[in-house]
Amino acid sequence: MSTDGGTRRAHARRRRGRAFLGAFAIVLGALAVVGLGGAAAGTIQGPRATDVQVDPQAAVAASGSRLIVTTTQSLKKVDASQVTVTPATPFTVDTSGRTVGVRFTLPLHDDTEYTVTVGGIEGVGGGPAASLTETFRTPPIDVYLLRRGQSGDTIFRTDLAGNTAVPVFTDAHIEDFRATANHLVVSVRTAQDRAALVVTDLDGQNPRNLQLPGNGFVTNLQSADKGELIGYTYSDASLTAGSGRESALFTASLKPDAAGDPPSAITVSGDDPRVAEWRFVPDTDSILLLTFDSRLSLTAANGANPVALGSALSIDGIARGSSHAVVLRIDGPAEIDLTDGSEKPLVAPDQNLGKVGGVTPLPGDGAGTVRTIAEVKDNTTLIGTTIAVVGADGKTTPVLEVDATSAVLQTCASPSGRYAAVLIAPDVVSNRYDTYQMPLPGHVETRIIDLTAADPSAAAVSTLTGFDTSWCQVPPR
Repeated sequence: MSTDGGTRRAHARRRRGRAFLGAFAIVLGALAVVGLGGAAAGTIQGPRATDVQVDPQAAVAASGSRLIVTTTQSLKKVDASQVTVTPATPFTVDTSGRTVGVRFTLPLHDDTEYTVTVGGIEGVGGGPAASLTETFRTPPIDVYLLRRGQSGDTIFRTDLAGNTAVPVFTDAHIEDFRATANHLVVSVRTAQDRAALVVTDLDGQNPRNLQLPGNGFVTNLQSADKGELIGYTYSDASLTAGSGRESALFTASLKPDAAGDPPSAITVSGDDPRVAEWRFVPDTDSILLLTFDSRLSLTAANGANPVALGSALSIDGIARGSSHAVVLRIDGPAEIDLTDGSEKPLVAPDQNLGKVGGVTPLPGDGAGTVRTIAEVKDNTTLIGTTIAVVGADGKTTPVLEVDATSAVLQTCASPSGRYAAVLIAPDVVSNRYDTYQMPLPGHVETRIIDLTAADPSAAAVSTLTGFDTSWCQVPPR
């Protein structure tokens, strides 16, 4: 066998290998040049958006939702002064690596287009500044309502016009309910006339019972804005002068991993530990409570470290996204800053429309209040009731007039403060109360008012049959 042929073939293979390596090196070099060129072009153009994350549904329902923009470069810290949100709403800004996040500190208005512009964005590696603009639209808002009836009680979910009412939970006897981000919690009386708390999904599915402290009565059901936490006051069915619990405060978690856990008792110090009124403090783990002997205090959600805040007659409310509570003192309504205990008289309206009854704080610091004002003749005869928005400067704008034949039972603000839900009992003289533990007139209606309407006389949105609008943080009283 000739060795010359084998030698020639070996040389040819080596030449082809050297040619392939050379071509491969050229390709790698070209790719490197393209990559460097792309990187240089990116640096020359400034940071550009590659991904945007936002949940408009969550942004309407609760505070704390975020718009997160991921860019092509690691970013220098973005200051809040570089960000504009239209329509205006409070926000904070954070920067991490290639992302910038805009956190909305209050729920956003429903069915509204929002534009977020971040100007002067710079990469940490230098290069020109860039501007990013993102737009999204929030969906229309829905509400849950409770209707009592002769053949049973039903919780409905509906749009604000009342055109899409869908029953989600029905029971023979529903006292009250609250809606959280993920659940409905419903206070019912069983066929054996015992209290029960039923937890379902928001569509009424997968019901389960929460453990109660005993056989008794559940009142003042409330839910925290976050954390799937609820609370209620509880009284034993059998009470004597020396035994039994009366108006004791308990909290419970709705999270699946807490299923089966007993409720947590909130210890209240003092001669009379019975809780007359209470509120979850938004965006905290604190509770504001008022005892039967008029002691107002702020405590942790487990009852620890109570802070005395003097005496009060009632708690009107705490605005979402705020640490300011409105309470009724003996000498009139006051606004308390729960972060330091300081307080000031509630701002007076610039119009004397009558005697102020309920006060509903609007979401956010300095956002004003919605007030129920009764016009009374000779201190004896009711002429009518006005629902009015009173700004932080006292500017007063009436948004609803209710005639003297009807009674205003409750006013609640939507999460964003765009709307108010006003619970009214028409023809109150002939509108007989039912026999529930939380009794209400047999016929009630909820009027939805747009507090942002340019023409206050056209602020009415709809009239819905039912009560306990899911915006309400407390039951009617």
